[in-house]
Amino acid sequence: MFNDIGALELVALVILAVLVFGPEKLPKVIQDTSRFIRKIRDFSENAKADIRSELGPEFKDFEFDDLNPKNFVRKQLLENDELGIKEIRSSLDLRKEMNEVADAVNGRDGDASGGDSASGSRLSLEKSPGGTGSAGGGPDLLRKRDGLEPGERPPFDVDAT
Repeated sequence: MFNDIGALELVALVILAVLVFGPEKLPKVIQDTSRFIRKIRDFSENAKADIRSELGPEFKDFEFDDLNPKNFVRKQLLENDELGIKEIRSSLDLRKEMNEVADAVNGRDGDASGGDSASGSRLSLEKSPGGTGSAGGGPDLLRKRDGLEPGERPPFDVDAT
């Protein structure tokens, strides 16, 4: 419960308690506080036992920690793999998909197996004037052109103006 309190913070709390309550009343305050915490724990355990007894024998393995949304999702989706989520998760490879798309745009063969997404749907781009073709036959879209053709207007960028 108090795992994030360091030694220096604990010493500061003790000094603050001595200053607020005084050395005479401090033992009684500590006893009252510990008694109060013990009563709250007993009340909580009794309430849990009453709920378990009211639910009946079919809920004998019911845990109240399962009501926490994080624990519930973890238990239902990750541990109980009826939906095949682990298989779906392992089949999704974002890097492979991105490489296939980049290869299709650049006009290169994606992988040696000849997947449909890389070679079947490859974009065929014609060579533009002043551009240099790449090994795949289309223009190299990432290479900057050296200059403009005579009479050609410079490219217009709507966002830059």
